[in-house]
Amino acid sequence: MRFATIFVTTLALTAAIGGAVSEVTQAIELRDGTVYFAYPPDLVDATTTFKAVNVWGATYYFTISVPPNAGEPLQRVTITQREGADDIRFDLEDSRAFVGTRNRKGERLTLGEVTREREKKTVSVTFDPPVTPGKTVTIGLRPVRNPRFSGVYLFGVTAYPVGEKSHGQFLGFGRLHFYGGGSRPFGFL
Repeated sequence: MRFATIFVTTLALTAAIGGAVSEVTQAIELRDGTVYFAYPPDLVDATTTFKAVNVWGATYYFTISVPPNAGEPLQRVTITQREGADDIRFDLEDSRAFVGTRNRKGERLTLGEVTREREKKTVSVTFDPPVTPGKTVTIGLRPVRNPRFSGVYLFGVTAYPVGEKSHGQFLGFGRLHFYGGGSRPFGFL
């Protein structure tokens, strides 16, 4: 009888502790100090305001969901053009970010550094302060103009947690399709 009571009490305590522990998610940190997300963010969407080639004034939106159990806030996102016939240049000073999606904009977020590595065709966007887990955020990048050539343009999106030595998690490709060309001026459809 005593064994059954101890067993049931131990089982109940284990379940209670397990339930409390599952509510808290911590990031993964290796011995060398590299920080990983416990559960990485998701690339939800990639869209553009104008799909015609050569158009000025477009914005490319990349929406990312940071899960509540990510373990660490989102510090930085890199967006790398991986495919497309034209090298798209961005007006980095006109970059923006906000909580929510393109169609449901919430609070504007403060950005730290926004830089470009030309050789790698990569734009790096740093959040200051970092984005807390449980939020969906959208980054808006303004190209100098849409590409000159029609086709599919792929942008690889990578998210980095907070940390001196953080590991980037590749989230997937944002796919933008641009139309037009031929003899139409400025690529309007």
